[in-house]
Amino acid sequence: MIEYIAFTQNGENLALKLQEKLGGNVSRSGRPESLRTWISRRFGEAEALVIVGAAGIAVRGIAPYVESKAKDPAVIVIDEKGRFVIPLLSGHLGGANNLARKMAEVTGGEAVVTTATDVQGVFAVDEWTKKHTCSILEVDRIKNISAALLAGGVVTVRCPWQIVGTMPPGIMMTAAEEADIAIDIKVKGESPMHVIPRICTLGIGCRRGTTASALEHFYQRLLMETEVHPDAIVEAATIDIKADEPGLVEFCKNHGWELKAYSAPELEQVKGNFDGSKFVEEVTGVNNVCERSAVLASGGEILRGKTAGDGITMALAAREYRPDWRWLGE
Repeated sequence: MIEYIAFTQNGENLALKLQEKLGGNVSRSGRPESLRTWISRRFGEAEALVIVGAAGIAVRGIAPYVESKAKDPAVIVIDEKGRFVIPLLSGHLGGANNLARKMAEVTGGEAVVTTATDVQGVFAVDEWTKKHTCSILEVDRIKNISAALLAGGVVTVRCPWQIVGTMPPGIMMTAAEEADIAIDIKVKGESPMHVIPRICTLGIGCRRGTTASALEHFYQRLLMETEVHPDAIVEAATIDIKADEPGLVEFCKNHGWELKAYSAPELEQVKGNFDGSKFVEEVTGVNNVCERSAVLASGGEILRGKTAGDGITMALAAREYRPDWRWLGE
């Protein structure tokens, strides 16, 4: 969610114009919150903070809360005439640069983007990961990748998927485990900066009364056996009669996942060869919950079939992944 704050009526009018095109919430400083209170309450929650006013005021306001590029939200300052849109914080991972460009299109102004890779037109791996819904495990290595490309060097990339489009200058594909960048749902090697596509769904079945800790223990076992990194998993799925199971709800909440729930007829319609159980069918109305729900939620294919034990079943499915070389939000 984008949060805007303005100090004058002209600034508020501009914020409302941006809200109409880009969404979000508009506040007026002092009515009732001060800028400091507004920032403190939203810094850790909002996707982007947009301050319509002077850059100095914005810098002083956010200074106590700045932590790291991996955690900070996008912060943008824009003058109240909309002439200059300046990303101050989290330009790539937080999406501030791309959002500033969109805002400039609305206002007819200019996005003042100062990150070196953007200025030099060099491939920005952190902006690429943002665009392609990935996470970076070793965020501190981004500067090394960018520095190598800015110096005219070569950066090697390992990826099991074909990346379509025109390869950026300085990038070279490799099959070597110790590439500079490894794009995969599994972590291999110590040298690469690991980029994890967030494309997997965890399908879950469980008996009544299963605790969150039991589900967590089983889940950790599944990760160990599959070597899939947890960042690759973005949601969970099950049958609707389990959607209110307290342990399951708590388990998903602990991981920040949406729990998608489907009826037995919906799961029955899912195409595929699934590891069915007569007992499960008698209880739920469908012969398999974990695999079918994972496939239905992801729209993809089974990555790891049913793993069962202690009244729990889990399966992993992954949606089709089609990366390309674009990174600037086009």
